[in-house]
Amino acid sequence: MSHLSSPGIVLRTIQHGDNDKILTLFTLNQGKTSVIAKGAQKSVKRFAGSLELFSAIHVVWTSKRSRGLPYLQEASIIHPYDRIRTSIRRTTYASCWCELVYLWMEEGQEHPEVFQLLEQLLDQLNSETLWDDILHIAFQIRFMAVNGFRPGLEQCSECALPIDRTPGTGVTFHVKKGGILCQRCGPGGPGYLSLSKGTVKRLSWILNRPLTHLERLRFSPQSIDEALHLLDAFVPYHLGKETKSAKMLQQLRGS
Repeated sequence: MSHLSSPGIVLRTIQHGDNDKILTLFTLNQGKTSVIAKGAQKSVKRFAGSLELFSAIHVVWTSKRSRGLPYLQEASIIHPYDRIRTSIRRTTYASCWCELVYLWMEEGQEHPEVFQLLEQLLDQLNSETLWDDILHIAFQIRFMAVNGFRPGLEQCSECALPIDRTPGTGVTFHVKKGGILCQRCGPGGPGYLSLSKGTVKRLSWILNRPLTHLERLRFSPQSIDEALHLLDAFVPYHLGKETKSAKMLQQLRGS
């Protein structure tokens, strides 16, 4: 029986029977992969502490059988991201990112850019060097962009006027069109969100700079609030579903 191996991140775990676990992993080499960890509840030697949600691990598993799930043979910790688990807010953010990847990525679809995005943002969330909200904004907007839903933030979606040349200090974001509208083109109403130009420029900055430079970015409380409300509407509309974790985050924020 052949075996596969890869770094991976635990997206989901389900207890199966008394001693087994079914895990969904997002691996660097094989994309989203579901496996069964036989005896995971008892086996200290093979799986000790390595099967926790959103842990980064190195896994070895059997190639897919004709019937049933592949078997997880070995799992070793690369990074447990244990600081994340000391905060309900950070835990919910990490769970939300993993849930987005779980819901959107297809089984067996290799996507190194998404893997690196998830790993890098989990690492920064664990390091506690940046505001959690900024990391959540960065993960969502970059996740949408790499999956073909990059929002249009540089110019008006109707008249193509660059944002720096649009009148006033604000613009409108059209959720359905996925882009900004200047004050002349944006009528407002349901499906339209008001944004300051400063918020738009910061979101554009996130899309166009390495994530290692996030510490250089400064968000005002107003910009954080505007960006989170935009993504609360934009992400589920274009992915066609809302995560349970996102609803919990909105409750934590009181929005």
